Parts: sequence; structure tokens; C-alpha cells
Amino acid sequence: MAQQLSFDLPAKPALGREDFFVAPSNAMAVALLDPQFAWPSGKLVLTGPKGAGKTHLAHVWASQTGARILSAASLSEQLVPELAQGPVVVEDVPQIADDQDRQNALFHLHNLVLAQGHSLVMTGRGAPNLWGLTLPDLQSRVQAATHAELQPPDDQLLAVVLAKLFNDRQITPKPDVIPYLVAHMDRSFAAAAQIVRRLDQLSLAEKRSLTRPLAVRVLSEVREEAAENDASASC
Repeated sequence: MAQQLSFDLPAKPALGREDFFVAPSNAMAVALLDPQFAWPSGKLVLTGPKGAGKTHLAHVWASQTGARILSAASLSEQLVPELAQGPVVVEDVPQIADDQDRQNALFHLHNLVLAQGHSLVMTGRGAPNLWGLTLPDLQSRVQAATHAELQPPDDQLLAVVLAKLFNDRQITPKPDVIPYLVAHMDRSFAAAAQIVRRLDQLSLAEKRSLTRPLAVRVLSEVREEAAENDASASC
């Protein structure tokens, strides 16, 4: 079949509260991030696997509280006084586990935000005690925060996540595609994002609609690649 050039344009995610589906796997985190909920320590750590909705929930909370959002990797001591004037979200904190300067900046931001009477949200993958921060005072303060964990998706949530990912790319799969994917794909948000991206690319390249046969093909390719990677890793 003839192929056309396709461009992997980034999808624009919908990050409003109405776009976030509440399920048993994330209900506790959603409740803890309600602006009416007062965290005993004034700070919250939001964790979960890649694609679980940490950034989405952070943006919802920020829109409701006026919080600033930035990545831990972009922190610096110079930014701390300005950031501490209001609530703050610092994303992907484990990424600075080996960066002493960024950890020092987050430590000072943490102390100043709370001293000013504002709230601090920190996000990352894995349990906070496993973030491996090398600044002991920062690690202890992270572990003292209220913890909200996003769990892997159940069938209902996975179906909604797939639908949202397709919608973010402004594409509509055939009705039997999402049920097939839910029944046969790896149960993770990262896998959902990968599969939707691959389906979008393939349908564009081959000028085909998103059908179940296309989904079967993509899942087969994804499994083959995973098996090859596992074999390479074991060598």
C-alpha cells in the first residue's frame, strides 16, 4: 500500500478538571488535591507511573489555586523568592537526585513557601522514600509530606485514557478498537500513550482509518519490539 509522509506532531493534551476521569485507582489522589482539603504539613507529594495523570492533576490544582508550575530541573536559587510568593508545583523531583544545586534550591523553596503560608506540591514516579535525593534534609522533608498515589488503571480507566489520548490527537477510532486494546495491551498508561501514537502515525502514513486490524498489527509490532529489547538486555 502506498505511504504518505506523516509528521509526528505533538498532541495537545486536554488538562481541565472535566477531562480527568475519576476511578478507584485515582480517587484518593483527586480527593487530596481538592483545594478545600488542608494538608497537615502544607505540602503534598503526588506519585504514579508515567502517564498516570500527575501533570494533569497538577494543572487542575494549579488552575484552582493560582499555583505556579515548573520542573525540578529548571529550579535555581534565584527563582526561589519570587516563586515562594504563592503556591507552587514542582514536577519530576526524582530527576534532580544527582543535582546538588537543584536540590538546594528545592530545599530553600520548600522552606520559604511553607513559611509564607502557601502550599507546595511535588511530583515524581515511585514512592518518595525511593527518590534517592542526596540532600538528607530535603529527602526527610519530602517523606514528611502528605502522599497521594495514582495506581495503574483498571479496565474502565484504561478505556477512558485511550479515548482521551485519541481525542487529544483529534482522531476517532472504530468502535471496536478501544475494547480490543483494553483486552490485549499491557496495562499501563505509558503503553497506552505509545500505542495511540503508533496507531496515529500508521493510519496517517497508510491513509487508513483506525480499525481493529490496524490495532492488531500495532500491538503485534509493540510486543515484538519488547521481546527483542528483552533479549538484547539479557545478552
